[in-house]
Amino acid sequence: MEIYQVDAFTDKPYQGNPAAVCLLEEPKDVDWLKNVASEMSLPETAFILKEEEGYNLRWFTPTSEVELCGHATLASAHVLWETGQVDKSEDIYFKTKSGVLTARRNEEWIELDFPIEAVQEEFTPQLLLNALEVEPLFVGKNRFDYLIEVASEDIVKNIDPDFKLLKEIDTRGVIVTSKSNSKKYDFISRFFAQAIGIDEDPVTGSAHCALAPYWQEKLDKKEFTAYQASSRGGSLKIRLADDRVFLSGKAITVLKGELTQEI
Repeated sequence: MEIYQVDAFTDKPYQGNPAAVCLLEEPKDVDWLKNVASEMSLPETAFILKEEEGYNLRWFTPTSEVELCGHATLASAHVLWETGQVDKSEDIYFKTKSGVLTARRNEEWIELDFPIEAVQEEFTPQLLLNALEVEPLFVGKNRFDYLIEVASEDIVKNIDPDFKLLKEIDTRGVIVTSKSNSKKYDFISRFFAQAIGIDEDPVTGSAHCALAPYWQEKLDKKEFTAYQASSRGGSLKIRLADDRVFLSGKAITVLKGELTQEI
C-alpha cells in the first residue's frame, strides 16, 4: 500500500502541519489502523478507501481516532489529485464520522467544506487558567474543545503551557486566539491537543470551525485570513456560508513510500 507524507496549510516543505495519507486497498481493522498511525508518529494519519461514490476517510493521531480533522483531509485530497486517482477538475467527497466533507480545487488552493462547530460561553475551570497562565477575555466550549480569547497576539505566541495540567482538562484540546497585529491576517491562534497525544498541533483545520463563527461575531465579516502561530506555522483562508465553514489551504508532498508489513 502506498503511503505519503504531506505538509498541509503551506506551500513550503517542513512547514504547516504534516499528515500521513495511506491509500487502502481493502478495509482494515481498528488495531491495524492505530498501529500504522503510531508508527508514523505524526499529528494525524489519514486512511482512504475508495467506495462506489467517493471515499471513506478516517483520521488517527498516534494514540486515538478523531471525529474531525482539517489538515489530514486537505492532505488526502492533495494526494488523490496529485497521483491522478481523481481528475483535478473533479470534487472529492469524503464519508467521515462528521458526515460528508467535500474538497474542491480553486487554482493552487484546496477548499474544504466543513461543519460549523460554534462555541458557547463556558465557566472557566481554574485548572485551565493554571495550565495556561493567561487572563482570558472570553472562554467558550464546543463538543471538541475550549476556545479562549486573550488580549494580544504576543500573549498567544508566548504561552508556555503546563501540559501535565492540560491533560486533566476534559476536552480534545484548547484553542487560544487573539486578533492579529498584522494587516495580513484577521486573527491568530494556537492549539493544544493534550487529550489525543499532541502537545501542540501545528495547524488545525477543525479548530477553525469554531474560530470562524467566533470571529464573525467579533469582526462582523464572513471571510478571513488566519494564521496558526506554532513553531512550524501555517495560514488558511476561511469563508462562512449558512452552517458551513469553507477552509482553504495549500499542500506539498514531502515523502512517498510503501507499507511492507500487513500485520
